[in-house]
Amino acid sequence: MSATTPSPSRVVFVREEPIELCQLLKFAGLTESGGEAKQVIANGLVELNGAVETQKRKKIMSGDRITYHGETLLVKVGA
Repeated sequence: MSATTPSPSRVVFVREEPIELCQLLKFAGLTESGGEAKQVIANGLVELNGAVETQKRKKIMSGDRITYHGETLLVKVGA
């Protein structure tokens, strides 16, 4: 197995906060559906600020970092 190198963060802008984790994964295009988002969260495949997060409806705020499938998102409020 090879070590994974953290990818640079991709900034995702949301209109308002909080946004639920499962909604954010779908909105950002990391999953194809809300159902898939809920599944990967439940399976412990998503990290929030460096820790595994299994709460599907966890409230995400500006400044939070979400990592899934080798991609890291940085959440910001704005356009």
